[in-house]
Amino acid sequence: MISYRNSTREVAASETTIAILSVGATEQFGPYLPMHLDTLIAEKYAEAFGEALDAYVLPTLPFNTSEEHADQIGTVTVSPTVLMAMLEEIIVNLRRQGFTQFVLCNGHGGAYWEAAFVKQMNYKHQDIVLITADRHLAWEEALEEVGLVGLNERHAGLLSVSAAMWLCPELVQLKPMGSEVPASNIPYSDTVFWSQLTADGCWGKFDPADYTREELTSIGETFWTSFISKRSKHLKETLAATRKLKLGL
Repeated sequence: MISYRNSTREVAASETTIAILSVGATEQFGPYLPMHLDTLIAEKYAEAFGEALDAYVLPTLPFNTSEEHADQIGTVTVSPTVLMAMLEEIIVNLRRQGFTQFVLCNGHGGAYWEAAFVKQMNYKHQDIVLITADRHLAWEEALEEVGLVGLNERHAGLLSVSAAMWLCPELVQLKPMGSEVPASNIPYSDTVFWSQLTADGCWGKFDPADYTREELTSIGETFWTSFISKRSKHLKETLAATRKLKLGL
């Protein structure tokens, strides 16, 4: 793997034509978790994908489409149009330097633009390949590994606390937060702010009395390492097959 931390000479010497683009977010995670958690997760994706493909890893973009949290102070949301335009600019610039294969990874669950962007870019730019990693069953299998099958949460619950305890424990306050959110609220999740649907922006419940700090850290590391590993597993074969089909190479 090579990254933006290397010199241009080292990037050139690697002879890679594969670049990893990652997008995180800066958004509320309830009253006690840091707002850059999705960015830290996206960085983990990028590192794993870079290792799997021996690719050039770019820095993670820290903003995303976080409209559902945009009424919470500190949250930054950008429109899908702006975000996709920036990513396209990055890809076009790298294409001029000889990169022809791109993998996009995203740490934010509300990034609905991702699939449309991949489809449009492959249609618009016939001399490149852009893919994302397959997540089929990976989430459910990773939940099973940590004994949380059927976990009913969407944002800033137990999994988010566990991820933060693994990635940035010094920034976590282990205090009760969130609540059980009724399924009847789901139809409104893309039309109103989540502060109107939840007690404190957390779509899920966390009680620090249920787990020790060590248990939370272990859940976070085991779940995310497993989930990212499963998504990385067939990445090389998928990229090669897509490249062969599209570019005939």
